Amino acid sequence: MRLDKYLKVSRLIKRRTVANEACDAGRVLVNDKPAKASVQVKTGDTVEIQFGSRNVKVEVLEVKETVKKDEVESMFRYI
Repeated sequence: MRLDKYLKVSRLIKRRTVANEACDAGRVLVNDKPAKASVQVKTGDTVEIQFGSRNVKVEVLEVKETVKKDEVESMFRYI
């Protein structure tokens, strides 16, 4: 699954366009490397997002096309 879509589906970022812009600005790292929005995310990857002065680092546990709000927690875990 594309990185921008994963960020939206997992609700780490609310909108796919915002996720796309964050990737273009170099604020998203996958496995400690700057990533474009088109990078394929798979189970076991680490994703780090820089929100201003705060960093959020998660490990990808599952990749699903659609997820209910209650089941989002099963897609990743905070590191």
